[in-house]
Amino acid sequence: MGYNIVLIEPEIPTNTGNIGRLSLATGSTLHLVKPFGFELNDKRVKRAGLDYWKHISLKIYENIDEFFEVNANAKMAFLSSHATKSYWSIPYEEELFLVFGKESSGLPESLTTQHSKELYTIPMYSTHIRSLNLANAVSIVVYEGLRNVQL
Repeated sequence: MGYNIVLIEPEIPTNTGNIGRLSLATGSTLHLVKPFGFELNDKRVKRAGLDYWKHISLKIYENIDEFFEVNANAKMAFLSSHATKSYWSIPYEEELFLVFGKESSGLPESLTTQHSKELYTIPMYSTHIRSLNLANAVSIVVYEGLRNVQL
């Protein structure tokens, strides 16, 4: 049981390290789409993921086109602070792809437009915040999915 956690052009190595650790803990596969804002051998990535990297199910794509070509038939949910539907309404099922954008700007507008029916957000109740930390957002969504599928 697990999900496919997709990071489109991640920029912060510690977020990616923490998400790698989360993917292992939840039996999920981590998909990383280049370009990255760091090198995968960056000591900050390894420190955040501890010594777990050798056990993580990891797939790397050269670009967004390759990712969608390889996973053309996959069911996906896209997470964005600009969505109107809550992540609570994602139709969770095993092997679902949960797609997250980069820390500085989120998902590209072309993706949010093209996949508007599969676009979800984590509600925030303050006007003083634009978004949540990426590692926190991934954790929230993945564990909600596990809770839903295991009930």
